[in-house]
Amino acid sequence: MKLTDNHSHKPKPDDRSDNVEKLQNMVQDTIQNIEKSHETMRFTDGEEKQAIETKNKRREEAIDAMRNEIKDEYNALD
Repeated sequence: MKLTDNHSHKPKPDDRSDNVEKLQNMVQDTIQNIEKSHETMRFTDGEEKQAIETKNKRREEAIDAMRNEIKDEYNALD
């Protein structure tokens, strides 16, 4: 026996009210990851150190992007 769902599924409304807070938390987490990686780099060299530096560069770029998105989200709340 096959059951059918006669209820229409409506998408949840777009709730952006906490996006700024979530993005700020993501920035803080990323900054903490960079700080932890600096500690790790003290004990590494060569390719591993280069890989960490490359990853930190991407993290810094991500932070810039998140900060821009925070500004956009904040302005969208007005």
